[in-house]
Amino acid sequence: MLRVVVLGAAAGGGVPQWNCGCPVCLAARTEHPELRSTQASIAISADGDHWFLINASPDLRQQLIATPQLHPAAGKLRHSPIAGVVLTNGEIDAVAGLLSMREGWPFTIYAHAKVLAILKTNSVFNVLSETNVRRRPIEQDEAFEPTLPDGSPCGIEILPFAVAGKSAWYLEGEAHPAGDTGAGDTLGLRIRDQATGRFFYFLAACADVSDELKSRLKGAPLIFFDGTVWRDDELITAGLGNKTGQRMGHIAMSGDAGAIAALAGLDIDRKVFLHINNSNPALLRDSAERKMAERAGWQIPADGTEFTL
Repeated sequence: MLRVVVLGAAAGGGVPQWNCGCPVCLAARTEHPELRSTQASIAISADGDHWFLINASPDLRQQLIATPQLHPAAGKLRHSPIAGVVLTNGEIDAVAGLLSMREGWPFTIYAHAKVLAILKTNSVFNVLSETNVRRRPIEQDEAFEPTLPDGSPCGIEILPFAVAGKSAWYLEGEAHPAGDTGAGDTLGLRIRDQATGRFFYFLAACADVSDELKSRLKGAPLIFFDGTVWRDDELITAGLGNKTGQRMGHIAMSGDAGAIAALAGLDIDRKVFLHINNSNPALLRDSAERKMAERAGWQIPADGTEFTL
């Protein structure tokens, strides 16, 4: 059985964002604390004992405290059930939490060579000694099976694939550490339990739903999909920023070319939005936007929500 725990569902900065007084953040601080959410990441396991993180958010320490499945085993001075971390991009949202895992416990980082190059050229990540923390490159369209700390197979197959996106925003205008080597900065994942054959898809960032992506996702039992903004110009019209969703590498939920319309009619059993920005009105449970998303079969999860396949 494949188990999935949503550690966080919010986009960068979480909800409430530290310096934001928008309607969602204000409500989360005051009368609606249930709106609070940490930055997007999930944990997966095939046996319930060994877990792999998909992305390591800046809120990872808080997420681990809140998730009993990821606590050290009783009676052990040093222990973690986390056997590895799979990175789908090099954004701060996805990699900063690695720095909270620097206390000398072995695990493996799995990431595309372009993302590993970002970690290698930033000396702050040297606190993750490669004696304990191995870095394994993964390739697009080449399935791999993460291993447990003793080197044995974990029972989960992961297939990375390219999706429309962009390099980390902090690299804009800079030379990429891996050079101009094509795709690899933004990956989607198909995650499959080898014992049962059950699978799901994870796409924390996606700028466009192509016909190829529709074909890939058609009939999936479960997808986690980029829900950053409701409207492409949301941040601009709200006075919270000067970039569109597309400019940041994220498709909008709504609109003729948005995720809800693009993924309709594909017989996907469960559809879950994550990486949801604090500006997104769909976070408000009584909003028209939330009702539209739910009528279309989409779920917006709370931190700690667990799925099984």
